Amino acid sequence: GGFGSKIFLHPEQLIIAWAARRLGRRIRWQQARSDSFVSDLHGRDNRTKARAVIDKAGKVHALAVTVHANMGSWLSNFSTYIPTLSGSRTLTTNYAIPVASLRVLGIMTNTPAVDAYRGAGRPEANYVMERLMDHIAEHVGIDRVEVRRRNLIRADQIPFTMVCGGTVDGGEMPELMEAALSRADMAGFAARRTESERRGRLRGFGFGMYLEQCGGGTDGGVDVRFREDGTILVLAAQQENGQGHRTTLTQILSDRLGFDADKIEIFQGDSAITPPGTAGGARMTPILGSAVAEVAAKTIEKGKIIAAHLMEAADADVEFAEGKFTVAGTDNEKAFGEIALAAYVPYNYPHDRLEPGLEETSFYDPLNFTYPSGTHTAEVEIDPATGVVDVVDWACCDDFGNLINPMIVE
Repeated sequence: GGFGSKIFLHPEQLIIAWAARRLGRRIRWQQARSDSFVSDLHGRDNRTKARAVIDKAGKVHALAVTVHANMGSWLSNFSTYIPTLSGSRTLTTNYAIPVASLRVLGIMTNTPAVDAYRGAGRPEANYVMERLMDHIAEHVGIDRVEVRRRNLIRADQIPFTMVCGGTVDGGEMPELMEAALSRADMAGFAARRTESERRGRLRGFGFGMYLEQCGGGTDGGVDVRFREDGTILVLAAQQENGQGHRTTLTQILSDRLGFDADKIEIFQGDSAITPPGTAGGARMTPILGSAVAEVAAKTIEKGKIIAAHLMEAADADVEFAEGKFTVAGTDNEKAFGEIALAAYVPYNYPHDRLEPGLEETSFYDPLNFTYPSGTHTAEVEIDPATGVVDVVDWACCDDFGNLINPMIVE
C-alpha cells in the first residue's frame, strides 16, 4: 500500500538526491535492517488502561480509557494525531456504548519517533476493547461470546452514532460473529481440546472483533476524457502501487456506462496532468470510485440530451441501459459510441444547449466514512515440552459492503 514508511520524507532520500547531482551519477543506497531499527519511524508503543461501568448482566454503560503513548525522542508528522484523533475514531469499536472518554498522555523517550504504520490508532482501540470484553466476561462469570452478544451494535440500532468517530450506517455485527464462530466450529472445540490433551498437547481457541473507519479525506478527484478514437482516458488522483486502482476504477466506469473495459485507460502519478492526491488511508474506492461513478452519471445525462436531439425525442423519453440510449416505447436507439462521436463531430448537435465534447470532472467529498467490520478466530495447539505453537485453524467473516472486484478482496 501507500502507508507505513512510504509516507515520510526521510533525510537519506534528500542526501541521495543531492549526492547524485553532485557526483553526476546514479546512486543506490540500501539500508541495513539494524539501521532501520534505530533511525526509521516506528508504529504504536502504548500502555493503555480501560475502565468500564457495567451492570450484573455484563452490559457496558460507560467507558474510560487512559493511554500513555510513546512519542519517541522527537515528534514526527502524525505522532500526536494517532493515539488521539485517530484512536478515538473507533474508540468503542463494534459495541453500543453510550458514554466514553479518552485521555492521552504523550511521553518523550529515547526511542526513534513513533508515527503512522498500518492502521495507526484504530488497531490499538480494537485490541483494548476485545481484551476488555474478555475481562468483563471473566469478572461477571458469563461466556465471552455471550458478553459480546449483549453489547454489540445490532442491526435495528443502525444508523448508530458513536460517542466519537462518526455514524455507523451499515453492518450486521452479531451475525458476523456468529458466522465466524460457526465456520471455526467453536461448538466442537471441547472435543478437540480433549484429543490434544490425550496426546500431551495444549489447545486454545481465541477470537476478536474489529471495526475500522475508512473512506475519509479528499483529493483532486478524476478528469475523464472521451477521446475521438473511441477510447476513454481517466486522469485520476492518488497513485497505485499494488492495490488495484486501475482495475477497480475501470470496472466502475465500464459498468456504469456499459463501455468496453479494454477501451478505458486509467492514468495516475503525473503531477503535470493528473489531479493532486496521495494514496493511503484506505479510501481510494470510496473517494475516487465515487468520483468516477459521478462522472458516469453526468455523462449519461449529457448523453440523453444529445440522443434526444439525434432521435428527435423529448429528453424525458430517453432512457439509458447497457450502453445504449433508447426512446421509451419505440425501437429507436443510439449506442454510446455514436453519442460520443456526435459530441466530437458536432455537425448535428444541440449547440444551443451543450458545448461539444464529453469531458467531465468530479471531485468527491464524502458525507460519512465507511465502517468495515468483522470477526477473526484462531485455534492453536502448543507442545509444552518445546513451546512450539501450531496454528491449526483460522476463520474469519468480514463485512466490506459491496464487493466491486472479489478477486482483489481475496
